Amino acid sequence: MPTFKAEQAGYAMTATLQRIGFDLLIVVTGGTNPHIGDVTTVTATTPAQTVKFPSHDGRFHKDNFISDRLAVQLQPYLSGSCTITAGIHVNQITKAQIAAAAPMTESLGQQIIDWLAAHPVKAARPVYYQKDEQPK
Repeated sequence: MPTFKAEQAGYAMTATLQRIGFDLLIVVTGGTNPHIGDVTTVTATTPAQTVKFPSHDGRFHKDNFISDRLAVQLQPYLSGSCTITAGIHVNQITKAQIAAAAPMTESLGQQIIDWLAAHPVKAARPVYYQKDEQPK
């Protein structure tokens, strides 16, 4: 599974990509306490949808800042569905580190786009019954 990395403002984010047929699973983690803070799904023709999970202190994670951005960036390049999990925590994060999240996400997205272009899907298309057909 390819892994992509971006570093800035004293911390790193990584994105691990798994291709499942025409679909993508992307796990984005980083900082001092990697976790799964949210799940975002998107296809080339449907808007992104995100589920945010509660954090240890009861508030909801804000990792959708990353997964939503990545979903929008990758959407034109998708051949199937894309599921993104994101969980980055930096202890006592600074404003500069918060500001670095956007360009680091963009860098991860571009690395993924470049990888997708260099590694086209080689999966077979699924076959479905026609409207007038039924399983035998």
